[in-house]
Amino acid sequence: MKILVCISNVPDTTSKINFTDGDTKFDTNGVQFVINPNDEFGLTRAMWFKEKQGATVHVASVGGPSAEPTIRKALAIGADEAIRVNAEPTDGFFVAQQLAEVVKNGSYDLIIAGRESIDYNGGMVPGMLATLLNMNFVNTCINIEIDGNDVTAVREIDGGKEKIGTTLPLVIGGQKGLVEESDLRIPNMRGIMMARKKVLTVVEPIEATIATTDVKFEQPAPKGAVKLVDADNVGELVNLLHNEAKVI
Repeated sequence: MKILVCISNVPDTTSKINFTDGDTKFDTNGVQFVINPNDEFGLTRAMWFKEKQGATVHVASVGGPSAEPTIRKALAIGADEAIRVNAEPTDGFFVAQQLAEVVKNGSYDLIIAGRESIDYNGGMVPGMLATLLNMNFVNTCINIEIDGNDVTAVREIDGGKEKIGTTLPLVIGGQKGLVEESDLRIPNMRGIMMARKKVLTVVEPIEATIATTDVKFEQPAPKGAVKLVDADNVGELVNLLHNEAKVI
């Protein structure tokens, strides 16, 4: 089985976010970038298939040279090879088209993408990718088992879970549940050294449609001042909730 894990290079959630050029561009200065968490769950599950079923695991990312440390981390975790499409991931449809070309050239059986990235939270790339490839698709996937070409997957739905039977080739939009946070792997020194020798292929993007552009960014409004009320002053609390907060 040949697996491709799609990796997004995203800002760490602890980073301070700022914008430049009249709030039209994201300011990357001082920002630490990491593997998108949903993608990391998928990568860890792919490593399970590698260790238990002998799968080959490749990773692919659409991004500039600044994304390579994140890609190298995926190699240090245990991926066999990596592909970087040399283009900025400014649009979900554009990214899906680039990844579809990688899949077509690599003849992959299972494509694991995070259900969404934590930067733009578009949640569109896995579904678009499956459509472009004409492959089966399971979104919000929290478990997957494979026996030959037969796949049993579990996905999260409103109010519960749904168990699905399908076949390879398959695209999944994965999330926490594929593995737990405690199962995520930290590269050790041996993995980091081996990652330096693994193949990281850079390919130029194909001509593709860019369907959307960013017009302007806006940060959430700052939190207002907090008023503290003594625990025994219920009347004052009710008055504030009714007349100021207007929630009752």
